[in-house]
Amino acid sequence: MLVELRGKKLSIEKHGSGEPVVLIHGLGSTANVWEPQVRALADRYTMLRCDLEGAGRSPYTSALSIDGWVQDLKALLDMEHIDKARLVGHSLGTLILQHFAVAYPTRVEKLVFIGVNRAPPEARRQAVRERVAKVRAEGLDAIVDTVVKGGVSPHTLAHKPEVVAFVRELLTRQPTEGYARCCEAMASAVAADVSAIKAPVLLVAGRDDNVSPVSNSEGMATDLPNAQVRILEECGHWHPIEQPVAVSQALREFL
Repeated sequence: MLVELRGKKLSIEKHGSGEPVVLIHGLGSTANVWEPQVRALADRYTMLRCDLEGAGRSPYTSALSIDGWVQDLKALLDMEHIDKARLVGHSLGTLILQHFAVAYPTRVEKLVFIGVNRAPPEARRQAVRERVAKVRAEGLDAIVDTVVKGGVSPHTLAHKPEVVAFVRELLTRQPTEGYARCCEAMASAVAADVSAIKAPVLLVAGRDDNVSPVSNSEGMATDLPNAQVRILEECGHWHPIEQPVAVSQALREFL
């Protein structure tokens, strides 16, 4: 349902009962990417997921930014009277959670970074800006095949057409300008000081992830005081739906 927070309307869903777990999706995605994990864990936790402003069913109101999404998350926790939560992010969602954990450390019980995303290097920023220009000029159809093929694993591409179709649907159903603004927010992001994060962290990496290679998770783990890494085989960058059982099991064990 659409809920008003900070003068904007965000699509928020709530399932299950127990201690709260908040799920933050990545670029070109929506809260629906978490459906397998919600079904697997709602017997134990209250699962909260939302479409970020500018993505899916949450319309954008102005320019988007990492800090804006961080403040939206804080407002969501405040609205739900959650003092402290387990926070799970995928891709862009991990960058949002890094900044949230640094800004509001007392609100964090545990963190899960799936396909971890740090502030992009300059070459990546430029590639994202070029994607924005292409999307605005030609629409999302112009980039969807490239993004899908670059994002899923060879195993998924060859043997899981239903997952490929779902990734395509997530991308093509994005509002064009909302997606462009989300890309711009990521391209202008700065790195969080993750050494300041004291909460336990699980980093989940896909063996065949070309967007966020295993080395990204292993490298961040060395910068965190309390972190562990889980590597998923036959998995690209769309971990929650490429390897839903493995992701749900990792969450159940860690959370």
